[in-house]
Amino acid sequence: MAEASDFIPPGSAASLSPVERAAIVLLSMGEEPAAAVLRCLSREELLDVTQVMSRLSGIKVDWVKTALQGFFDDYREQSGVHGASRSYLKRSLDLALGGQIASSVLNSIYGDAIRPKMQRLQWASPKWLAEQISHEHQRMQAVFLAFLPSTLASEVLAALPEGAAGGRDRVLLQMARLSEVDAELLAELEELVERCLSGLGQQGAAVEGVKQVAEILNRLPGQRQEMVELLRAHDAAVVAEIETSMYEFFMLSRQSEATLTRLIEEVPMELWAVALKGAEPPVRDALLAAMPRRQAQSFEDLMRRGGPMPLSRVEQARAEIMAQVKALADAGEIQVQLFAEDVVE
Repeated sequence: MAEASDFIPPGSAASLSPVERAAIVLLSMGEEPAAAVLRCLSREELLDVTQVMSRLSGIKVDWVKTALQGFFDDYREQSGVHGASRSYLKRSLDLALGGQIASSVLNSIYGDAIRPKMQRLQWASPKWLAEQISHEHQRMQAVFLAFLPSTLASEVLAALPEGAAGGRDRVLLQMARLSEVDAELLAELEELVERCLSGLGQQGAAVEGVKQVAEILNRLPGQRQEMVELLRAHDAAVVAEIETSMYEFFMLSRQSEATLTRLIEEVPMELWAVALKGAEPPVRDALLAAMPRRQAQSFEDLMRRGGPMPLSRVEQARAEIMAQVKALADAGEIQVQLFAEDVVE
C-alpha cells in the first residue's frame, strides 16, 4: 500500500473507491459512532479503511455528498428486519431447551465461546504470541493455532522456535488430527488466552528497522553507496534486506518515462501482466502511459485474459521485476527515483 506522502486523491466524486466512501462516511459520523462501527470490522478491513482515513485531506463537498447519499440509498434498501443476534437466540433457546442444551446449540452455530477472545489476539505480534505458547505442550499449541485465523496462525507457527514441543511439523500433525476439543483442554486453552490478553498491552512496539534504514539511505545526500558498503562489512545479510526494501514495487509509479520505457523493453509483457494484478492505480497508470497506445491496448487485453492470480505468484513476479530494476540501476543503465521528492526540469 502507498505511503501517506504518495497518496493521490480521486479526481471526482464518481471515482471514489468503496473504501474511500466508507472512510468519508466514518469521518462524517464523529468519533464515538465511528468507533462503534470500527469494532465490527475485521483486522484487514479496519486497517484498510483507517489508512485511507488518515490519508484523506481536502475533502470536497461533492465527495461527502456522494458518499453519504450512497450510504443512505443502501440503508433504504434494507428491510428493517435483522437476523437474530446471539443474545436473542440464547434467551429463546434457554426458554425452549434449557441452559446447557442452548449453549451446545449456540456453540454449533457461532463456534465456541473462546473464538471471540481469540479474535482479539489478531492485534498481537505473531512473534510475541509464539513466545507465549512456546513452552506449552504440543497439543495445546495445536489447539491454540486451530482457533486463530489461518493467516495469523501460519505466522505464529513460523515464529515458533525449531525445538518447540517437538517441532512445527508435529504441531501441524496434531492440529490435523483435531476434530473435537474436550472441556478440560478447552478450559486450559481459555486460561492461556486470558494470560495472553492480559499481557497484550505489555508487548513491545513493532519497529520496521530495515524499512526505516532503507528510507534514511534513500534520502542520504551523497556517499550513499559508501555507507551501504560500510554496513555490509558488519552484516551482509541485513544489508541485503535493506537493499531489497529500497526497491519496492510502488516506486515504479514515480519513475521517469525514459526509465519505464527501458524496463518495459527488458521485462516480458507476460511478467508485467502478472505483477500488475491488484497493483495500485498509480503504478498501472505510469506503466501504461509509457507504452505506445497500441501496445497499451494489447497489454490490457493480456491482463484481462490472464484472470485472477494467486497472491504468491503476483509477489514473485514483482520481486523478479524489482531485481531487474536493481540490476539495471547498479549497472548505471537506468536512473531510478527511490523516494517521492520534488523534481525540476
